Amino acid sequence: MSSTDPQRITLIGLGTIGMSMAALHLTWDSIIVDTESRGSRVSSQVSCGRLNIHPSLESACASATIVQEQGPENLAFKQSIWKQVESFAPRTAHLWTSTSGIAASVQQTNMQDKTRLLVVRPFNPPHIMPLLKIVPAPETAPERVEFAREYFSLPGSRHRPVVIRKEIPGFVGNRLAFALLREACYLVQEDVVDAKDLDTILMASLGPRWAGNGVFESYQQGGGEGGIRAFLGKLESTMQEVWEKEIWRF
Repeated sequence: MSSTDPQRITLIGLGTIGMSMAALHLTWDSIIVDTESRGSRVSSQVSCGRLNIHPSLESACASATIVQEQGPENLAFKQSIWKQVESFAPRTAHLWTSTSGIAASVQQTNMQDKTRLLVVRPFNPPHIMPLLKIVPAPETAPERVEFAREYFSLPGSRHRPVVIRKEIPGFVGNRLAFALLREACYLVQEDVVDAKDLDTILMASLGPRWAGNGVFESYQQGGGEGGIRAFLGKLESTMQEVWEKEIWRF
C-alpha cells in the first residue's frame, strides 16, 4: 500500500500526545483506537464514523495499515505491547512508536520481525508543531522509513519530517532542548539572571531567529560574505572561553 492511499490507523494510548496525533491523522485518514475513551472530543468523531473505539488490542489491530503507540515511557510496557501488536496486525502494517527517548532497537527485543518498527517522534502538540523525527533502528527496512517520510509529506500537510540517521539517547530535538535547559538552569542558579528574564531573552531573540533560519543558517548569514567561518572568527575567543568553562563545569 502506498503512503498516498487511505490508511487505517490504530492509536495505542490517548493521552496528550495520543489525542493530538489523532487530530493530526484525522485531517485525511480514518482512525481505529484500541481502548475505550470518553469525552466530547472523541464522541464527536465516533458519531461521524471517522473514529472507532475497540474493546481489545486484537480487534483494533486486525485491519490496521499503521499502528502508532503513545503509551507510557516504560521499556517493559513497550516491549510487551509490540510483541502483541506483531501477532495481531497484518504483516504489511507499519509500526510506529512516539517515544521520547527509548530507541526502537530496544523496544523490538521480543519481536520476530525487527524490520518493521521505527520511532515517529512529534513535538507536542503534534497536530500544531511541524516537526516529526523519524528514527529507524539499524534493522528497520529502508522502505518502512521512506513510507513514514512520504506519509507526513503528503500534499496539504503542514509537517516537516526529518529522518535521523542513527539512534542516540534523546534523539536530536530533545538533546538540543536539554543542552539549552542545562545552561538556563546554571545561569539562574548562579544569579546571572532570573527565570522570567531568561525566558524573555529567549522569546525576544533566539526563539524567533531560529524559527526562521535555524542555528547553522543564522550563523552563516551572521558572517556576511565570509559566512559562518567569518562569524566564528569574530567570536572565537569568547566562544572558546565559554566552551572551556563548560568542560570543567560538567
